[in-house]
Amino acid sequence: MQRRGITVAKLAVFTSLVAVATMALSVYVPATRGYFNLGETMIYFTALAAGPGIAAFAGGVGSMLADLTLGYYYYAPATLLIKAAEGALVGYLVRKVPRKGGWRLAIASYALVVGYFVLILLIGAMLFVGEVEVTLLPVGESARSLIFTVAPHSWIALAAAAVATPVYFAAKEKGPEGWLILSLLLGGLVMVSGYFVYEQFFLGVAALVEVPVNLGQSIIGTAVAIPLYRAFRKLYRPA
Repeated sequence: MQRRGITVAKLAVFTSLVAVATMALSVYVPATRGYFNLGETMIYFTALAAGPGIAAFAGGVGSMLADLTLGYYYYAPATLLIKAAEGALVGYLVRKVPRKGGWRLAIASYALVVGYFVLILLIGAMLFVGEVEVTLLPVGESARSLIFTVAPHSWIALAAAAVATPVYFAAKEKGPEGWLILSLLLGGLVMVSGYFVYEQFFLGVAALVEVPVNLGQSIIGTAVAIPLYRAFRKLYRPA
């Protein structure tokens, strides 16, 4: 009974973290009626700290609640399934660290990060330019929106900034850290491909436009979740 209570408490806490992170900042993407958010930071952190089961529940339910709260109700059913699959996969992979293959993991990590960089750069520069609306704390009367213009060449800096932290991790520690990067970014590919299919075939929108946005979510989630988990692991010592 006590263990069940602890599990329910973890589900509540991590689901709330995912929902709050997703709602804290949103960047509306008019072409797909979707939005950039920071939800992956907490989905990945949950996967690292609590495992695949809790990450699947928190990722799916927390992200879906955020969609409903922010008014993106047409994404909610897909979000429930896609983010649950993302959390489950990451939570599973991070517990399967290979005992050997440090430099091979490093090369694989670099290759995946470079792939993300190229996709963000090419798709962003070709399709995702012009006016962008950023909404801060988009719930209630306190919401604030900023509108600015994204030039095609600015995607070079955006893509480089996005992959800078994963590259640093891969260069610093070639063993377990490389596996963590691979695990988180592979989970991100599930999210990116899932939304692409849903937007292209069910919403009938320009799904390709949101690919660099979702790739960016995955990379930022990786950049934040790994150091956050490191700090959490140092502070938390199970009895």
